[in-house]
Amino acid sequence: MHGPVLLAIIWALLQSGTPASLRGLAVVDDNVVWASGTSGAWLRSTNGGRTWTVAHVPGAETLDFRDVSAVDALSAYLLASGPGAQSRIYKTVDGGRSWILQFTNPDAAGFLDAFAFWDARRGLALGDPVDGRFTVFATGDGGAHWEQRIGPPALPKEGAFAASGTCLIAAGEREAWFGTSGARVFHSADGGRTWTGAQTPIRHDGAGAGIFSLAFAGARQGVAVGGDYTKPEASEHNVAVTSDGGRTWREPQGAHPRGYRSAVAYVPALQAWIAVGLSGSEISHDNGESWQAFSGEPLHAAAFAPSGKGWAVGPKGAVAVLGGTEGQP
Repeated sequence: MHGPVLLAIIWALLQSGTPASLRGLAVVDDNVVWASGTSGAWLRSTNGGRTWTVAHVPGAETLDFRDVSAVDALSAYLLASGPGAQSRIYKTVDGGRSWILQFTNPDAAGFLDAFAFWDARRGLALGDPVDGRFTVFATGDGGAHWEQRIGPPALPKEGAFAASGTCLIAAGEREAWFGTSGARVFHSADGGRTWTGAQTPIRHDGAGAGIFSLAFAGARQGVAVGGDYTKPEASEHNVAVTSDGGRTWREPQGAHPRGYRSAVAYVPALQAWIAVGLSGSEISHDNGESWQAFSGEPLHAAAFAPSGKGWAVGPKGAVAVLGGTEGQP
């Protein structure tokens, strides 16, 4: 008798057509993928990554688009990270032919890190602390208006990392989580109006260390990844798991990712978690308890379609699609 079929997964590199460093990534379905990066760059594919439209938002050529959120092939949001007014949010409804500047950070001390949406109209944007509190903005009308909410208090020198757009995630109808450089995870069950925090065992022993990305499978099972981006191959204390919706976190005892990881995603179609970073990628089939390496390609972010088809982006315009070959154990 034959054993179960296994899938050996790999990242297959594609030609993106841009030298920009890419950190923002949004996957709508098997065909529609958006990405974003430095020098005001944005990318879109409508044929599963075979070809890409590459362009720059007019007037934003000096901005760094660290996050992108897509509704469909025509509508998407871009978030620029930077000090003060360099932190902005743009929106297109015509596939990138034109962009509307929806939001400019009003505080010179502000710095947007990520945004996340529950649906096409409702979302949150997260920024580094101003006057001792994390900055949180909310929209309920597709970004036409952004309302500032009272964010949770921050520790001294605590912030968030604009590394992959996934330090903040939204799920369900009103739930949201975000991770910090203090290795804390904040959770909101009311659309970002109130927050509760929990400490994790992820390292936060330097300015480049902390939580960089979160992912959840349902409302309770979650994984946080990070480490120290100045030490991309250091694997100490770079992953934590929760089974109670983020109220408590612990460090898994199995094999960790091989270094700092800037993004993690849960892929229901594969019943697996995938983490990526500058020193490679790993997969976990046991809710983050142990990780198996499958690539050494330096990457910043990964995202997946409902079917399980996935993409990743990284330095120097790197774009990759997740592929696999079947084999018998």
